[in-house]
Amino acid sequence: MRIETCHFCSRPVYPSKGITFVRNDARSFHFCRSKCHKNFKMHRNPRKLGWTKAFRRAHGKEMTVDSTLQLQARRNVPTRYDRSMLEETVRAMGRIEEIRSKRERRFYKGRMKGNRQRQLEEDRKLVRENAHLLPPGEREGLDELLDEGVVTERMDDAESAGGAEELDSEAAMVDEEDEEEMVDESVLRARAAQEKEERMQKAVRQNVKQKKKQQKGKRRAAVVGQGPEGMEVDG
Repeated sequence: MRIETCHFCSRPVYPSKGITFVRNDARSFHFCRSKCHKNFKMHRNPRKLGWTKAFRRAHGKEMTVDSTLQLQARRNVPTRYDRSMLEETVRAMGRIEEIRSKRERRFYKGRMKGNRQRQLEEDRKLVRENAHLLPPGEREGLDELLDEGVVTERMDDAESAGGAEELDSEAAMVDEEDEEEMVDESVLRARAAQEKEERMQKAVRQNVKQKKKQQKGKRRAAVVGQGPEGMEVDG
């Protein structure tokens, strides 16, 4: 059975779950919960609500352009059953999902890069603006403490205990990047086989459509060549 996507928040809607709304023009909308259904009926824009996928994509919080996202495109084209192609496709789906999760994790780390320094600058600004709230004994030498970067050194010392773990994680990320570059041949074969099948089906549909046009033209010519009583008209 097919796993639908919520029309409002883009979450998966599993079989026998969620709400299906059919409009007067026979178009169906799938919702994962009543919250999305109510917001849809109130004509709210998903790109303006922070808990939807549309908002996160519009504000650069998730990947939008990546080759691994093409596999999620919905295809309603029927394909002829092929056991080998099915096995390769299932194997490629698992491999592509692993690559996508690794790239999303790397994208998240790149997006969060520099947050620590920005947060530190905001904390320094807050301390400077509210220095009058500190005890008298801690106000002396506050500017020197903030300017010399002693706070940064203390934070680095506090995080030095987990430095080895961070290095190991970075090395693991490098290995994962190298592994992602070596895409399995099964993924390429499955994609090529699927594209070839789609091209063949497209060519067959075009040939059928062309034959129908030719038959329709012949019937029209036969009708025009006959008189009102079914007699042929001399040119």
